[in-house]
Amino acid sequence: MKRIRWRHGVVLESGCESASGKTAWRISLNNQCHWYEELPEGRTECERRISMRKNAVGLASFLLLLVAAVIGSCAKPYHEETERYYFVATNINLPYWQEAQAGFLDAAKALGVKAEMVGPVTYDPGAEAGVFRDLVEKQPAGICLSAARPEFFKANIDKAIAEGIPVICVDADVPDSKRVLYIGTDNVRAGRESVKQMAAHAPRGNIVVITIPGQRNLDDRLAGVADALKNFPALKLTKILDDKGDWRNAFDQISDLILKKEKIDGIICLEASGGSGAADALNRFDLSGKLPIVAFDKDPKTLELIEKGAISSTIAQKPYVMSYYGLKLLDDLHHNAVKEFKDWRTAPAPPAPGWVDTGTAVVDKSNLAAFREAMAALPKP
Repeated sequence: MKRIRWRHGVVLESGCESASGKTAWRISLNNQCHWYEELPEGRTECERRISMRKNAVGLASFLLLLVAAVIGSCAKPYHEETERYYFVATNINLPYWQEAQAGFLDAAKALGVKAEMVGPVTYDPGAEAGVFRDLVEKQPAGICLSAARPEFFKANIDKAIAEGIPVICVDADVPDSKRVLYIGTDNVRAGRESVKQMAAHAPRGNIVVITIPGQRNLDDRLAGVADALKNFPALKLTKILDDKGDWRNAFDQISDLILKKEKIDGIICLEASGGSGAADALNRFDLSGKLPIVAFDKDPKTLELIEKGAISSTIAQKPYVMSYYGLKLLDDLHHNAVKEFKDWRTAPAPPAPGWVDTGTAVVDKSNLAAFREAMAALPKP
Protein backbone atom coordinates (compact mmCIF):
# COMPACT_ATOMS: atom_id res chain seq x y z
CA MET A 1 0.00 0.00 0.00
CA LYS A 2 1.43 3.39 -0.95
CA ARG A 3 2.11 5.62 2.05
CA ILE A 4 1.62 9.41 1.95
CA ARG A 5 3.78 11.62 4.14
CA TRP A 6 3.48 15.40 4.65
CA ARG A 7 6.50 17.56 5.40
CA HIS A 8 6.13 21.36 5.72
CA GLY A 9 3.03 21.33 3.52
CA VAL A 10 4.70 19.33 0.68
CA VAL A 11 3.30 15.90 -0.33
CA LEU A 12 5.92 13.14 -0.01
CA GLU A 13 5.15 9.78 -1.60
CA SER A 14 6.98 6.61 -0.54
CA GLY A 15 7.67 4.30 -3.42
CA CYS A 16 11.13 2.76 -3.48
CA GLU A 17 14.45 2.54 -1.79
CA SER A 18 17.57 4.43 -2.67
CA ALA A 19 20.78 2.76 -3.76
CA SER A 20 21.89 2.73 -0.15
CA GLY A 21 18.80 0.85 0.87
CA LYS A 22 17.34 3.72 2.87
CA THR A 23 13.78 4.88 2.43
CA ALA A 24 13.46 7.52 -0.24
CA TRP A 25 10.60 9.95 -0.81
CA ARG A 26 9.30 11.39 -4.03
CA ILE A 27 8.34 15.08 -3.74
CA SER A 28 5.53 16.19 -6.01
CA LEU A 29 6.36 19.72 -7.28
CA ASN A 30 4.92 21.07 -10.53
CA ASN A 31 4.13 17.49 -11.61
CA GLN A 32 7.84 16.56 -11.53
CA CYS A 33 9.44 13.80 -9.44
CA HIS A 34 12.69 14.27 -7.57
CA TRP A 35 14.43 11.78 -5.32
CA TYR A 36 15.89 12.83 -2.01
CA GLU A 37 17.47 10.73 0.68
CA GLU A 38 16.00 11.08 4.12
CA LEU A 39 18.74 12.12 6.52
CA PRO A 40 19.22 10.47 9.93
CA GLU A 41 18.07 13.52 11.84
CA GLY A 42 14.73 13.46 10.06
CA ARG A 43 15.50 16.25 7.52
CA THR A 44 15.86 15.63 3.82
CA GLU A 45 18.86 16.85 1.88
CA CYS A 46 16.53 19.32 0.17
CA GLU A 47 15.47 20.87 3.49
CA ARG A 48 19.06 21.16 4.64
CA ARG A 49 20.04 22.99 1.47
CA ILE A 50 17.03 25.34 1.74
CA SER A 51 18.01 26.13 5.34
CA MET A 52 21.59 26.88 4.28
CA ARG A 53 20.34 29.17 1.52
CA LYS A 54 18.12 31.06 3.99
CA ASN A 55 21.07 31.53 6.33
CA ALA A 56 23.25 32.76 3.47
CA VAL A 57 20.61 35.29 2.34
CA GLY A 58 20.17 36.50 5.90
CA LEU A 59 23.93 36.93 6.36
CA ALA A 60 24.22 38.80 3.07
CA SER A 61 21.38 41.15 4.05
CA PHE A 62 23.00 41.83 7.40
CA LEU A 63 26.34 42.63 5.74
CA LEU A 64 24.65 45.02 3.29
CA LEU A 65 22.90 46.83 6.14
CA LEU A 66 26.18 47.02 8.06
CA VAL A 67 28.01 48.52 5.10
CA ALA A 68 25.18 51.04 4.57
CA ALA A 69 25.31 52.01 8.24
CA VAL A 70 29.08 52.53 8.09
CA ILE A 71 28.79 54.64 4.94
CA GLY A 72 25.93 56.64 6.48
CA SER A 73 27.93 57.31 9.64
CA CYS A 74 30.80 58.63 7.54
CA ALA A 75 28.55 60.95 5.46
CA LYS A 76 28.56 64.63 6.37
CA PRO A 77 25.35 65.60 8.22
CA TYR A 78 23.15 68.28 6.62
CA HIS A 79 23.06 70.31 9.84
CA GLU A 80 26.30 70.83 11.73
CA GLU A 81 26.43 70.71 15.51
CA THR A 82 27.65 74.32 15.59
CA GLU A 83 24.72 75.76 13.61
CA ARG A 84 22.76 78.31 15.60
CA TYR A 85 20.09 80.78 14.50
CA TYR A 86 18.92 83.91 16.31
CA PHE A 87 15.87 86.15 16.30
CA VAL A 88 16.60 89.69 17.50
CA ALA A 89 13.79 91.98 18.65
CA THR A 90 13.09 94.56 21.33
CA ASN A 91 10.56 94.40 24.17
CA ILE A 92 10.67 90.61 23.80
CA ASN A 93 8.51 89.92 26.88
CA LEU A 94 5.43 91.20 25.04
CA PRO A 95 2.94 88.43 24.17
CA TYR A 96 3.45 89.34 20.51
CA TRP A 97 7.10 88.36 20.67
CA GLN A 98 6.38 85.31 22.78
CA GLU A 99 4.15 84.10 19.94
CA ALA A 100 6.94 84.83 17.47
CA GLN A 101 9.36 82.90 19.65
CA ALA A 102 7.04 79.89 19.64
CA GLY A 103 7.08 79.85 15.83
CA PHE A 104 10.87 80.26 15.72
CA LEU A 105 11.45 77.37 18.12
CA ASP A 106 8.90 75.16 16.37
CA ALA A 107 10.74 75.61 13.08
CA ALA A 108 14.05 74.87 14.83
CA LYS A 109 12.62 71.64 16.23
CA ALA A 110 11.35 70.58 12.80
CA LEU A 111 14.75 71.25 11.23
CA GLY A 112 16.82 69.84 14.09
CA VAL A 113 18.81 73.04 14.69
CA LYS A 114 19.45 75.33 17.64
CA ALA A 115 17.60 78.65 17.84
CA GLU A 116 17.10 81.46 20.31
CA MET A 117 15.24 84.77 20.60
CA VAL A 118 17.30 87.58 22.13
CA GLY A 119 16.93 91.30 22.79
CA PRO A 120 16.04 93.82 25.51
CA VAL A 121 12.90 93.25 27.59
CA THR A 122 11.86 96.92 27.21
CA TYR A 123 11.54 99.09 24.12
CA ASP A 124 15.21 99.99 23.68
CA PRO A 125 16.36 100.29 20.03
CA GLY A 126 19.92 101.15 21.07
CA ALA A 127 20.25 98.04 23.22
CA GLU A 128 18.71 95.93 20.46
CA ALA A 129 21.27 97.27 17.98
CA GLY A 130 24.04 96.34 20.41
CA VAL A 131 22.71 92.78 20.69
CA PHE A 132 22.62 92.47 16.90
CA ARG A 133 26.15 93.83 16.52
CA ASP A 134 27.51 91.34 19.07
CA LEU A 135 25.77 88.44 17.33
CA VAL A 136 27.37 89.29 14.00
CA GLU A 137 30.77 88.90 15.67
CA LYS A 138 29.81 85.37 16.74
CA GLN A 139 29.23 84.31 13.11
CA PRO A 140 25.87 82.53 13.57
CA ALA A 141 24.23 80.49 10.81
CA GLY A 142 21.63 83.22 10.30
CA ILE A 143 19.69 86.04 11.97
CA CYS A 144 16.04 87.13 11.87
CA LEU A 145 15.72 90.78 12.87
CA SER A 146 12.83 93.06 13.76
CA ALA A 147 14.51 96.45 13.67
CA ALA A 148 13.03 99.04 16.02
CA ARG A 149 14.96 101.83 14.27
CA PRO A 150 16.22 101.13 10.73
CA GLU A 151 19.06 103.64 10.97
CA PHE A 152 20.52 101.76 13.94
CA PHE A 153 20.98 98.54 11.95
CA LYS A 154 21.88 99.26 8.33
CA ALA A 155 25.67 99.20 8.73
CA ASN A 156 25.73 96.00 10.79
CA ILE A 157 23.25 94.22 8.49
CA ASP A 158 25.49 95.05 5.55
CA LYS A 159 28.50 93.80 7.49
CA ALA A 160 26.74 90.51 8.29
CA ILE A 161 25.82 89.96 4.64
CA ALA A 162 29.41 90.74 3.55
CA GLU A 163 30.61 88.08 5.97
CA GLY A 164 28.20 85.49 4.59
CA ILE A 165 25.63 85.60 7.40
CA PRO A 166 22.06 85.67 6.02
CA VAL A 167 19.83 88.32 7.59
CA ILE A 168 16.06 88.34 7.15
CA CYS A 169 13.98 91.24 8.45
CA VAL A 170 10.80 90.08 10.16
CA ASP A 171 7.89 92.35 11.17
CA ALA A 172 9.95 95.57 10.85
CA ASP A 173 12.10 96.13 7.76
CA VAL A 174 15.37 97.88 6.96
CA PRO A 175 14.76 98.23 3.21
CA ASP A 176 17.85 100.34 2.50
CA SER A 177 20.15 97.62 3.85
CA LYS A 178 21.42 94.50 2.09
CA ARG A 179 19.14 92.19 4.08
CA VAL A 180 18.05 89.23 1.96
CA LEU A 181 14.28 89.65 2.30
CA TYR A 182 11.41 90.91 4.45
CA ILE A 183 8.73 88.68 5.99
CA GLY A 184 5.76 90.30 7.66
CA THR A 185 2.70 92.46 7.36
CA ASP A 186 1.94 94.85 4.53
CA ASN A 187 1.83 97.67 7.06
CA VAL A 188 0.42 100.31 4.73
CA ARG A 189 -2.52 98.03 4.03
CA ALA A 190 -2.88 97.30 7.76
CA GLY A 191 -3.11 101.05 8.44
CA ARG A 192 -5.85 101.38 5.84
CA GLU A 193 -7.72 98.49 7.46
CA SER A 194 -7.57 100.28 10.84
CA VAL A 195 -9.36 103.29 9.36
CA LYS A 196 -11.93 101.09 7.65
CA GLN A 197 -12.73 99.47 11.00
CA MET A 198 -12.91 102.84 12.73
CA ALA A 199 -15.28 104.22 10.10
CA ALA A 200 -17.63 101.31 10.79
CA HIS A 201 -17.84 102.37 14.46
CA ALA A 202 -17.44 106.16 14.18
CA PRO A 203 -18.21 107.43 10.68
CA ARG A 204 -17.38 111.03 11.60
CA GLY A 205 -15.39 112.97 14.19
CA ASN A 206 -11.87 113.44 15.55
CA ILE A 207 -9.48 110.49 15.59
CA VAL A 208 -6.44 110.05 17.84
CA VAL A 209 -3.65 107.71 16.72
CA ILE A 210 -1.25 106.00 19.13
CA THR A 211 2.04 104.84 17.58
CA ILE A 212 5.85 104.96 17.94
CA PRO A 213 7.16 107.53 15.45
CA GLY A 214 10.40 106.57 13.75
CA GLN A 215 9.77 102.81 13.78
CA ARG A 216 9.56 101.84 10.11
CA ASN A 217 6.66 99.37 10.29
CA LEU A 218 4.57 101.76 12.38
CA ASP A 219 5.39 104.69 10.12
CA ASP A 220 4.09 102.60 7.22
CA ARG A 221 0.86 101.94 9.15
CA LEU A 222 0.49 105.65 9.81
CA ALA A 223 0.97 106.31 6.10
CA GLY A 224 -1.82 103.81 5.44
CA VAL A 225 -4.06 105.65 7.91
CA ALA A 226 -3.40 108.99 6.21
CA ASP A 227 -4.10 107.48 2.80
CA ALA A 228 -7.35 105.78 3.89
CA LEU A 229 -8.70 108.94 5.54
CA LYS A 230 -8.97 110.45 2.05
CA ASN A 231 -11.89 108.09 1.51
CA PHE A 232 -13.56 109.14 4.78
CA PRO A 233 -13.60 112.98 4.75
CA ALA A 234 -15.86 113.09 7.82
CA LEU A 235 -13.04 111.61 9.92
CA LYS A 236 -10.20 113.92 11.01
CA LEU A 237 -6.81 112.87 12.41
CA THR A 238 -6.24 115.40 15.20
CA LYS A 239 -3.56 113.86 17.45
CA ILE A 240 -0.61 111.47 17.02
CA LEU A 241 0.65 110.15 20.35
CA ASP A 242 3.94 108.34 21.05
CA ASP A 243 3.52 105.67 23.74
CA LYS A 244 7.07 104.28 23.27
CA GLY A 245 5.67 100.75 23.36
CA ASP A 246 4.41 101.10 26.96
CA TRP A 247 0.69 100.89 27.82
CA ARG A 248 1.24 103.26 30.75
CA ASN A 249 2.30 106.05 28.41
CA ALA A 250 -0.85 105.50 26.34
CA PHE A 251 -2.91 105.57 29.54
CA ASP A 252 -1.32 108.84 30.70
CA GLN A 253 -1.65 110.63 27.36
CA ILE A 254 -5.27 109.65 26.71
CA SER A 255 -6.10 110.56 30.30
CA ASP A 256 -4.47 113.95 29.78
CA LEU A 257 -6.55 114.60 26.64
CA ILE A 258 -9.74 113.74 28.50
CA LEU A 259 -8.83 115.99 31.43
CA LYS A 260 -8.19 118.81 28.97
CA LYS A 261 -11.64 118.13 27.47
CA GLU A 262 -10.19 117.49 24.03
CA LYS A 263 -12.83 116.23 21.61
CA ILE A 264 -12.15 112.56 20.85
CA ASP A 265 -14.49 110.42 18.77
CA GLY A 266 -12.28 107.39 18.26
CA ILE A 267 -8.80 105.97 18.98
CA ILE A 268 -6.64 103.98 16.55
CA CYS A 269 -3.67 102.13 18.04
CA LEU A 270 -0.94 101.07 15.62
CA GLU A 271 1.16 99.06 18.08
CA ALA A 272 0.30 96.33 20.57
CA SER A 273 0.52 98.18 23.90
CA GLY A 274 -1.58 101.22 23.02
CA GLY A 275 -4.96 99.50 22.93
CA SER A 276 -4.98 98.34 26.53
CA GLY A 277 -3.56 101.66 27.77
CA ALA A 278 -6.24 103.65 25.96
CA ALA A 279 -9.01 101.33 27.17
CA ASP A 280 -7.85 101.67 30.78
CA ALA A 281 -7.86 105.45 30.43
CA LEU A 282 -11.42 105.49 29.12
CA ASN A 283 -12.48 103.18 31.92
CA ARG A 284 -10.94 105.59 34.44
CA PHE A 285 -13.36 108.29 33.28
CA ASP A 286 -16.36 105.99 32.89
CA LEU A 287 -16.10 106.14 29.12
CA SER A 288 -15.43 102.45 28.53
CA GLY A 289 -17.28 101.25 25.43
CA LYS A 290 -18.52 104.79 24.65
CA LEU A 291 -15.61 105.66 22.35
CA PRO A 292 -14.49 103.08 19.77
CA ILE A 293 -10.92 101.77 19.97
CA VAL A 294 -9.33 99.90 17.08
CA ALA A 295 -6.26 98.17 18.49
CA PHE A 296 -3.39 96.25 16.95
CA ASP A 297 -2.33 92.62 17.50
CA LYS A 298 -3.98 89.99 19.65
CA ASP A 299 -2.27 89.81 23.03
CA PRO A 300 -4.42 88.31 25.82
CA LYS A 301 -5.25 91.68 27.41
CA THR A 302 -6.52 93.05 24.10
CA LEU A 303 -8.72 89.99 23.54
CA GLU A 304 -10.09 90.32 27.09
CA LEU A 305 -11.00 93.95 26.44
CA ILE A 306 -12.74 93.01 23.19
CA GLU A 307 -14.85 90.53 25.14
CA LYS A 308 -15.78 93.26 27.63
CA GLY A 309 -16.65 95.70 24.86
CA ALA A 310 -13.89 98.15 25.82
CA ILE A 311 -12.06 97.60 22.50
CA SER A 312 -14.15 97.42 19.33
CA SER A 313 -11.75 95.36 17.20
CA THR A 314 -8.08 94.73 16.60
CA ILE A 315 -5.91 94.19 13.53
CA ALA A 316 -4.12 90.91 14.19
CA GLN A 317 -0.78 90.06 12.65
CA LYS A 318 0.80 86.60 12.37
CA PRO A 319 4.08 86.64 14.33
CA TYR A 320 4.16 82.84 14.65
CA VAL A 321 3.95 82.46 10.89
CA MET A 322 6.55 85.18 10.28
CA SER A 323 9.19 83.64 12.51
CA TYR A 324 8.45 80.03 11.51
CA TYR A 325 9.11 80.70 7.85
CA GLY A 326 11.85 83.17 8.70
CA LEU A 327 13.95 80.41 10.23
CA LYS A 328 13.20 77.97 7.42
CA LEU A 329 14.35 80.49 4.82
CA LEU A 330 17.47 81.28 6.85
CA ASP A 331 18.29 77.56 6.92
CA ASP A 332 17.79 77.29 3.15
CA LEU A 333 20.12 80.23 2.60
CA HIS A 334 22.78 78.91 4.96
CA HIS A 335 22.82 75.57 3.10
CA ASN A 336 22.33 77.05 -0.39
CA ALA A 337 19.31 74.76 -0.72
CA VAL A 338 17.85 76.69 -3.67
CA LYS A 339 20.08 75.90 -6.64
CA GLU A 340 19.32 78.89 -8.83
CA PHE A 341 22.91 80.01 -8.27
CA LYS A 342 25.90 78.19 -6.82
CA ASP A 343 26.00 80.34 -3.67
CA TRP A 344 23.56 83.02 -2.49
CA ARG A 345 26.51 85.02 -1.15
CA THR A 346 27.90 85.65 -4.64
CA ALA A 347 24.63 85.48 -6.58
CA PRO A 348 23.55 88.56 -8.59
CA ALA A 349 20.13 88.24 -6.92
CA PRO A 350 19.13 86.34 -3.75
CA PRO A 351 17.45 82.96 -4.44
CA ALA A 352 14.47 83.90 -2.28
CA PRO A 353 11.34 86.05 -2.54
CA GLY A 354 12.03 89.71 -1.85
CA TRP A 355 8.96 90.09 0.35
CA VAL A 356 6.62 87.59 2.01
CA ASP A 357 3.33 89.23 3.06
CA THR A 358 1.92 87.16 5.95
CA GLY A 359 -1.33 89.15 6.03
CA THR A 360 -3.62 90.30 8.85
CA ALA A 361 -7.01 89.41 10.29
CA VAL A 362 -9.68 91.52 12.00
CA VAL A 363 -10.66 90.21 15.45
CA ASP A 364 -13.89 91.31 17.11
CA LYS A 365 -16.58 89.70 19.23
CA SER A 366 -17.90 87.68 16.29
CA ASN A 367 -14.74 85.58 15.93
CA LEU A 368 -13.04 86.10 19.29
CA ALA A 369 -13.55 82.50 20.48
CA ALA A 370 -11.80 81.02 17.44
CA PHE A 371 -8.74 83.24 17.92
CA ARG A 372 -8.54 82.45 21.62
CA GLU A 373 -8.67 78.75 20.87
CA ALA A 374 -5.86 79.10 18.35
CA MET A 375 -3.74 81.11 20.80
CA ALA A 376 -4.20 78.51 23.54
CA ALA A 377 -3.06 75.74 21.19
CA LEU A 378 0.25 77.45 20.38
CA PRO A 379 3.34 75.80 21.89
CA LYS A 380 4.77 77.71 24.83
CA PRO A 381 8.39 78.93 24.52
